[in-house]
Amino acid sequence: MTISTTSTPHDAVFKSFLRHPDTARDFIDIHLPAPLRKLCDLTTLKLEPNSFIDDDLRQYYSDLLWSVKTQEGVGYIYVVIEHQSKPEELMAFRMMRYSIAAMQNHLDAGYKELPLVIPMLFYHGCRSPYPYSLCWL
Repeated sequence: MTISTTSTPHDAVFKSFLRHPDTARDFIDIHLPAPLRKLCDLTTLKLEPNSFIDDDLRQYYSDLLWSVKTQEGVGYIYVVIEHQSKPEELMAFRMMRYSIAAMQNHLDAGYKELPLVIPMLFYHGCRSPYPYSLCWL
């Protein structure tokens, strides 16, 4: 019998737990800032494909991508959840890339308006607070 291992066990556990709708709902409810949480109808939480292909046909993945409908009715909000155990200087760029890819997938699915995409970084590294800016500007 072969036992498969991963070089990123914390990441695997994180993804495994947050693939469950109830766990993801609780996580989002706890960690999303109140003004953003009020926009979300968390009863409509749906796990979305998290694979994106860029213009050069390179595939890349966000950790988890959940969609929810808005409290206002028609409209979608995507929550991109990324897990990190080590600081990454260009994390803001990576999160922006995932967010734009989620918007593009939404448009490619036939929607005519852009969704709100909320990137969330779950960081548990040794350096605290997270040493790099997550500001996109």
